[in-house]
Amino acid sequence: MSRLHDPEALVVHANARLTPHGRWLLVQRVRVQGRPVAHVARELGVSRQCAHRWVARFDAQGRAGLQDRSSRPRRSPAVTSPERVALVLAARERLRRGPDELARATGVPARTVSRILRRAHVPYLWQCDPISGEPIRASKVTAVRYEHAHPGDLVHVDVKKVGRIPQGGGWRAHGRAGTQAAKKKRPLIGYDYVHAAVDDYSRVAYAEILPDEKGATCAGFIDRALTHFAALGTPVRAVLTDNHWSYAHAHEVAAVLAAHQTAHWFIKAHCPWQNGKVERFNRTLASEWAYRHPWTSNDQRTTAFTTWLNEYNTERHHHAVGAAPVTRLSPT
Repeated sequence: MSRLHDPEALVVHANARLTPHGRWLLVQRVRVQGRPVAHVARELGVSRQCAHRWVARFDAQGRAGLQDRSSRPRRSPAVTSPERVALVLAARERLRRGPDELARATGVPARTVSRILRRAHVPYLWQCDPISGEPIRASKVTAVRYEHAHPGDLVHVDVKKVGRIPQGGGWRAHGRAGTQAAKKKRPLIGYDYVHAAVDDYSRVAYAEILPDEKGATCAGFIDRALTHFAALGTPVRAVLTDNHWSYAHAHEVAAVLAAHQTAHWFIKAHCPWQNGKVERFNRTLASEWAYRHPWTSNDQRTTAFTTWLNEYNTERHHHAVGAAPVTRLSPT
């Protein structure tokens, strides 16, 4: 079989006048049928120079010469050096943070960091397991966002249930039990309940680790949270919660909100994204505190919570804010 009839998969530039099949027809009419290049070029709607170029490429390279060539420049003097690329990728693997945090750690601009991660096909943080860094999930993406105009206009409240850690460490430290019998031997030590309140405008968070999510417990937390925000100079005008019984029916919660003259709003049933700012905070505390390390005891993790929360509010760069959340509060 002649090289004119060798089938081959080709890739086309978006703005190419001739497809690979059109180039193939051009070459056949010139080389096989012996027709003038100018006539064939007119029939296919290209210039004589273009037709001569494809014929010359076929003569020199065969069917492979009809493929598109790379449009990448021969020289890229401003391209990021391999050393800086390696630095960014190593920092991402070690720190498991986003472009803004990696930029501060490496000295590489955040947009350059983002391009390096995309070119290297590094998965997004929300797709990864917080301990191993391996991709484990996909997620919906929405462009519908809102933000209240002033601190204290709205505070999102929710509870994150976190399994307690047995003394000596749990499965994240020692691996999962291999058999059902081994699983049944594990001690049942229950859960910690992380109650969180996040200001809609500033993203400043107040949180406590409590033993349950009963009505009286939720009411006590909301009372302390509202007092805390008032002490920061941001009295809370409304609280947004889900429809959990403790929020919707507990008289203690209603009494606390009435005492603080704070409105109580509820999200639509089965629409947790409407309470998205505290839900996102819950995911952050899970990945950056609760499951960040293979803790060896529950007390060790609990002790670290206050330090982490203070860092979250005062030091950690929040992408939606453009700085640490506390910077959005009034200095007075």
